[in-house]
Amino acid sequence: MLGALFLLSFITIVDRVCISAAKPEMAAALGISDMTFGVVFGAFALGYGVFMIPSGWAADRMRPRRFLTSIVLAWSGFTILTGLASATAMLIVVRFLFGAAEAGAFPTAARAIYDWFPRGERGLALGLLNSGSRLGAAAGLALMSVSTATLGWRASFQVLGCIGCAWAVWWLWWYRDNPEQKRGISLEEVNWIRVADSPSQAGGQRGTLLSMSTVFLALQYFASNFTFFLCFSWLLPYLRSHFQLGPGEAGIYASLPLYCGALATWTGGVAVDAIFRRGHWDLSRRLPAMLGFVLASIALCAAVRVGSLHAFLICFSIATFGVDFTLSPSWSAAADLGGARTGRLSSAMNMVGSAGSFASSVIFPWLLRETGSVGSYFAAAALIDVCAVILWSRIGLEPRTS
Repeated sequence: MLGALFLLSFITIVDRVCISAAKPEMAAALGISDMTFGVVFGAFALGYGVFMIPSGWAADRMRPRRFLTSIVLAWSGFTILTGLASATAMLIVVRFLFGAAEAGAFPTAARAIYDWFPRGERGLALGLLNSGSRLGAAAGLALMSVSTATLGWRASFQVLGCIGCAWAVWWLWWYRDNPEQKRGISLEEVNWIRVADSPSQAGGQRGTLLSMSTVFLALQYFASNFTFFLCFSWLLPYLRSHFQLGPGEAGIYASLPLYCGALATWTGGVAVDAIFRRGHWDLSRRLPAMLGFVLASIALCAAVRVGSLHAFLICFSIATFGVDFTLSPSWSAAADLGGARTGRLSSAMNMVGSAGSFASSVIFPWLLRETGSVGSYFAAAALIDVCAVILWSRIGLEPRTS
C-alpha cells in the first residue's frame, strides 16, 4: 500500500512541476511574460488552496479508494488539457482546476496511512510518501526538459495525463479502505495496526480540530512551502536565465535540491519514529521540525551572500533539506491531532501551506524585478522559517492520562 502511495506521490508532483520545465517553450508559444507566468504558477496554488478543506472532508467521508480514483482521473484530464492550451486565459483556468483536483492527493494519502499504519510507524511512512514527491519533482524537471526538446511540450503533457489515468484504474481495482477487507492480510497484522493505535493512546486534543496547537501546526506549514515551492516554480527558469544554462543542464541542476529533499523526508521520518520508540511522543514531532527550520534559515542566509552557481545550489539544497526534514513531523502531528478526521486536519494544514506556495510564486519574480537579485526573497524566507521554530515550540501533542 505504501508503494502504491509512493508512486501516486511521484506521479502527482511530476504532473505539477512539468510546467516549470516547459515554461520557456510555453511562454514563447503563447506569448506569456514572466509576471503573467507567475499568475499561471499561482493559479495552481490558488485552486489547490481553495479546494483543500473540501477535499479533506471528502477524503474522510468517501474514503481513499473512491476519492483518490476520482481526483487522479480529474487532474490527469487537466494535465492533458494543459498540453492543448491555446491562450493564456485558458491556461490559467486549466491550471486552477488542475490545482483544485490535486488538492485532495496528500490529505487522502495521509488518511490511508492513518487507516493502515500504527502510530509508531507513521513517521517513516509519511516521510516516504513525501520522498516520492521530491523524487518525482527531480525526475520531472530533468525528464520534462528532455521531453519538451524531443516530443514538444504539448505531447509531453498528454503522455503524463495518460500515465495518471492508468494509476487511477489500478488503485480502484487493488486498494481497500480497511485492512480487514484486503485479501492476504493476516489477522495478526490487523491486530497489530489496531492495538498499537488504540484509543487509549489518543492525543489529548483529538476530539477537536480547532485548538491553538492545530492553528500553529497549520501556520508553520506556510513557512516550509514558501521556501520549497521555488523548486516547483521559478528555480529552473531562474537558473536558465541567470546562469545562462541550456534546458537539459538547467533541469539537472534544478533537480539537485529535490534529491536533498527526498533524503530529508526519509531521514526525518526515521528520526520521528526513533524518538517516538524511546517514549517521547511530543519530542518526536517537535525536535526534528525545529532542527529542520533552523538549518533552512541558516542556509538561506548563506545563499544571499554567494554568487557562483555551485555555491548557490549547495546553499539552496541545504535549505531544501531543512524544510523537508519538517514534513514527516508535520504530517505525523496532523494524524495525531486529527485521528479519524486526519483528512480534514491535514487538508487545513496543507491549505495554509498552499498559501505559502502562492505567495512564493508571485513574490519571487516581483522581488527579483524590483531589487535585481534573489537576496531579498531568501532573507524573507529565512525570517519566516525562524517564526516556524517559535510556532513549533508552542505545539503540544502529549496524551492525557485521564
